[in-house]
Amino acid sequence: MEQKVEPKKRNKKKINNQVYERELENLQIELVKLQDWIQHKGLKVVIIFEGRDAAGKGGVIKRIAQSLNPRVCKIVALGTPSSKEKSQWYFQRYVSHLPSAGEMILFDRSWYNRAGVEHVMDFCTEDEYNEFMRSCPDFERMLIRSGTILLKYWFSVSDEEQEKRFQDRIDDPTKGWKLSPMDLKSREHWLEYSKAKDEMFKFTDTKQSPWYVVPADNKKRARLNCLSHILSMIPYEQIERPELSLPPRKVDKGYIRTPFTNQTFVPEKY
Repeated sequence: MEQKVEPKKRNKKKINNQVYERELENLQIELVKLQDWIQHKGLKVVIIFEGRDAAGKGGVIKRIAQSLNPRVCKIVALGTPSSKEKSQWYFQRYVSHLPSAGEMILFDRSWYNRAGVEHVMDFCTEDEYNEFMRSCPDFERMLIRSGTILLKYWFSVSDEEQEKRFQDRIDDPTKGWKLSPMDLKSREHWLEYSKAKDEMFKFTDTKQSPWYVVPADNKKRARLNCLSHILSMIPYEQIERPELSLPPRKVDKGYIRTPFTNQTFVPEKY
């Protein structure tokens, strides 16, 4: 049984940058081995990342995908559904992004939008919400029975830390795009989102498909802990790759290279 981490026991001490970079590199090397195993065995892996706005989901996803083949490890971050998608079976637009054999899909938010933002902001009806709560566990059990490995992570961030990160996004011109009007609106509904999360866990934190909570006030620890947990949840072995060596380059003495003066170069400003 997964050991539950009580908030008062969370390690809030900052982690040394050198330690963080070393551990992250080691974990990313292991993720490459896991990727090779997923391809070798034809595994189908789905990893869901949910949590408060600014909880650090994107940073973890970035570190997972950073060293992996984008044809194997794919990130899915869907926008607002179109009018056509709204008329479909709710899970339909997510099903089209599920993995084929040898793929790992990272959902940056997922079908759990219905249990969170859609419910809190009244973007769905009460009947649609109740139907989601009834059908979601069955949907996930079907995925698992079909051979899909499903992992679900909830990133938990305190009110104070979220406010600090929101302010950082406001002040930093390179991060402003991360802060949408909906994110700001969520600050007004902190309590409603907390209640929605508790209700969501009540229905969907099942034995077959449990939620794993990641304490995320410290981004670096959250990244290392999440990557380490993923690696522990999918048994894998190292696939030996063939030794590679660069072949000699063929030389055609009759070939004349196009003069640089005939090409347009980017100005060297730096």
